[in-house]
Amino acid sequence: MRAAAAAIAAHEAELSALDAAIGDGDHGANLRRGFSAVAVTAEQLVADGVQPGPFLVEVGGTLISSVGGAAGPLYGTALRSAGKALSGPAADTAAVGAALRAGLDALCRLGGAQVGDKTMVDAFAPAVGAFQSAADQDLATAALRAAAAAEEGMRATTPLRARKGRASYLGERSIGHQDPGATSTALMFRALAESLTPSPAE
Repeated sequence: MRAAAAAIAAHEAELSALDAAIGDGDHGANLRRGFSAVAVTAEQLVADGVQPGPFLVEVGGTLISSVGGAAGPLYGTALRSAGKALSGPAADTAAVGAALRAGLDALCRLGGAQVGDKTMVDAFAPAVGAFQSAADQDLATAALRAAAAAEEGMRATTPLRARKGRASYLGERSIGHQDPGATSTALMFRALAESLTPSPAE
């Protein structure tokens, strides 16, 4: 969560610029505000020794309550559903992959989007697929594959016509713009991968 908050803050202007092209221009600012609150919540939860599942449920709730627009409920619901799928003090790659799948399924139910609609699902779905395909690998390897798949899905939104969300109102004019939700999703999966990958000094 610290890594995700840092990534969102570093790319706030980019996310808002992407959103300004096909939305209302506040995606970066909204997410920065939400993840700033999440970072505070996360520190307290860690200090309290909260286990991974309840941790994700709590930070998801923080996102829902602190992010304006559609992104807060969508990301928050995904995190809460992922958390409810986890139990115990630790989780292996297969368990985390199943939790991510639960999060994706909840996100799709709430937003009604699927791959190809030019939304965050275009990055989230391939990321989860790549993560689960590496269920027999360690968490870091699975996360790296997920990040790469999310980034590929993000880039693939550019030629699409939006079929969901505010961008869908633009019709053909939405073509040629990278989706901001897919971009923030890719940033989060990259943050996950980097937080699980030891630095050379380690």
